[in-house]
Amino acid sequence: MDERWLVAGLGNPTRRYAGTRHNAGFLVADRLAGRHGARWRGLTTRTASFELDGRTVLLAEPQWSINLSGRPVAALLRRHQVPVERLLVVQDDLDFPFGTARLKRGGGPGGHNGARSVHRALGTADYARLRVGVGRPPKGTRVDEWVVQRFSDAERERMPELLDRCADAVAAFVLRGLNRAQDVLHTTDAR
Repeated sequence: MDERWLVAGLGNPTRRYAGTRHNAGFLVADRLAGRHGARWRGLTTRTASFELDGRTVLLAEPQWSINLSGRPVAALLRRHQVPVERLLVVQDDLDFPFGTARLKRGGGPGGHNGARSVHRALGTADYARLRVGVGRPPKGTRVDEWVVQRFSDAERERMPELLDRCADAVAAFVLRGLNRAQDVLHTTDAR
């Protein structure tokens, strides 16, 4: 039996946005691809896949504006016949400080327009989301400016550990379910 999973990293395409806070979803997807030797292909939506203990994990990075991520994510679910229960969307989140990540199923999109687009395209919020903390902007900085800024030097030093923890949580989600994946993230938050 071919059990397929979709892990969709949200972000903005082009070099202009590479390494910015809004592209935390792309960074996690890239870490997973690198860890498993998966090769990216495609233009309008970059995809890669790898096997994980008999399960096929399809990685996706929609190359649309992050605010329009829903249509390509929904199209991939249909094309690859992946049930929404096996979808994991990875996104940045202002409500968590850098170095933390949270995983949950369901809930509203908050102020994240990419998550709002996915909710709208799927017609449900009953899928899992890995929310990677990027922190709140400093006083006087607008949110739309903050999310397209690159991470600080100190944050970049800590980034490998965060991305590894997120990749470990994704593997746990696929292999052992939501609760185990939450344990991986929530018991090892950056100190």
